[in-house]
Amino acid sequence: MAKILIIGCGAIGTQLAHILSAKGHQVTGLKRNPPTSGNSQVKYVSADISSFSSLDNLDSGFDFVFFIVAPDERTEQAYRDVYELGLSNLLVKFTRKTWIFVSSTSVYNQSQGEWVDEESVAQPENIPGFLIRQAEQKLMDVNPLNISVRFSGIYGEGREYLLRTAKQGTFVQKDPPYFTNRIHQDDCIGVLVFLLEQQLAGIALKQCYLASDDNPATTWEVMSWLAEQMHCKPPVEKIMAGNAEMNKRCDNTRLKRLGYQFIYPDYKQGYAALVSKYE
Repeated sequence: MAKILIIGCGAIGTQLAHILSAKGHQVTGLKRNPPTSGNSQVKYVSADISSFSSLDNLDSGFDFVFFIVAPDERTEQAYRDVYELGLSNLLVKFTRKTWIFVSSTSVYNQSQGEWVDEESVAQPENIPGFLIRQAEQKLMDVNPLNISVRFSGIYGEGREYLLRTAKQGTFVQKDPPYFTNRIHQDDCIGVLVFLLEQQLAGIALKQCYLASDDNPATTWEVMSWLAEQMHCKPPVEKIMAGNAEMNKRCDNTRLKRLGYQFIYPDYKQGYAALVSKYE
């Protein structure tokens, strides 16, 4: 069994920690404000990764490091605190460890409905995407065994923005089609567990995996289906300018060829249970 550090214990990191602990791994979760309950098998450590001194007492004897940190707010400084300063501080202690880094499909800048995969050009023009991509490259340069996992839009219990929007009714782009990509948070955890187990089994892995479900459906399709399921008014078509952009479509072939089977391969299966709970 492995000794694992999970940096960032929000909803995904916390669930991942409990699953890996139940599988027999020795798991430590790093969080600024860890839970106070002593009932968990997971050991929690309080630290702020943007402060090097707060990491002084953190054990460095881990086999694997998961980085699942999200900025507190959508500002440039918040992203730099996580993906520049925070990552640099951590690499001082964990340079020789094997990392699984949670990245994002925001590293892609394609916007005309193109299909993208791990080999596609990733040159984001926005600051958040640029900083995440820079962090990916830093980890890949440090250790060829490190892995970046690019999650698309995460949804699930507690992440019900689309349900609220569909319920209220909204204007939605229909033509040209605006593609969206998503992954259920249970699959996020499933992918991270799966990749760790592949590493432990000695299977040679790529440095990057794109994690998104099988169906990059359009916003119009998704919102229309949600409205129908919740018995509310359908979306209204938004009149778009002639140069309206389409989004990218994410190809998960590499991950599936490795053997991962999605719990929720499309939005209909993923949202079905959420719709009933939300109502």
